[in-house]
Amino acid sequence: MFADISGSTQLFEMLGDAEARALVADTLELLTNVAKRHDGTLIKTIGDEIMCTFPKADNAAAAAIKMQEAMQNKNRLKETGPDVRVRIGMHYGEALWEAGDVFGDAVNVAARMAAQAKGEQIITTHSTIKELPEEEVRENTRWTDRAAIKGKKEDIEIFEIIWQKEDVTQMMIPKMMRNMPKAPKTSLHLSYRGRDLTVDHNRPGLVLGRGAACDLPVNEKLASRQHVRIELRRDKFFIVDQSTNGTHVKLDNADAAFLRREEMAITANGQISLGKSFAEGPAEIVEFRLMEPA
Repeated sequence: MFADISGSTQLFEMLGDAEARALVADTLELLTNVAKRHDGTLIKTIGDEIMCTFPKADNAAAAAIKMQEAMQNKNRLKETGPDVRVRIGMHYGEALWEAGDVFGDAVNVAARMAAQAKGEQIITTHSTIKELPEEEVRENTRWTDRAAIKGKKEDIEIFEIIWQKEDVTQMMIPKMMRNMPKAPKTSLHLSYRGRDLTVDHNRPGLVLGRGAACDLPVNEKLASRQHVRIELRRDKFFIVDQSTNGTHVKLDNADAAFLRREEMAITANGQISLGKSFAEGPAEIVEFRLMEPA
């Protein structure tokens, strides 16, 4: 596992060398203590990040979640100064141990996962996910991408471990929609340029994007190849952005919401624009509508 401070350069610019250095040291100590409480071993500190090993994927996942929760609490309790955000990447696999350090392919992949993560994210691989309890995987992880990783012959399946369960599913729901009754929905119908697709229990997810391999390719130059996912979880539908330029979502009778590496629940019919805001008059719009259970 690699856990590093996101945007540490800006901290030094804002606070000055002495104060920023003390803040970085305090943060790395906090992360190290959390790792040790979950049977983790600190291998080394590299500038503004720590590198750890764990005996099992369970330990690493639990430690990563507690690290993010500890940072969130620390930011909430501080009186002044900028928030400090941490990004975490990890991978499960064999490594070489030599003179107190670890080397090998697993280490390299873990470092790549950390590079993929944004502040407050935990990014990992399918190899790690396979080692976690099935219930934990189903409730607390989501697939984000299939990507080529330097030094690997085959693409790697990349997953995010969700730790902000309350915030992630509600943060982007427009205020006027929050009090609407959320009756169970069994299907979501999407339409784009004469093509219709349905998300339901038989097909619980699909991907929209510029790439031809997407379930629903969208001809928008600002769209990423695999821009956004639509998922069904426990009779509720979610829009999950995984793009560079973000996703604009407009629920009926509500203001448009903007997602960037976030998700929101679908509580009404609406529209999706990949990368381009509705104020810009996008031509490539995906319509969606919820269908009540029979």
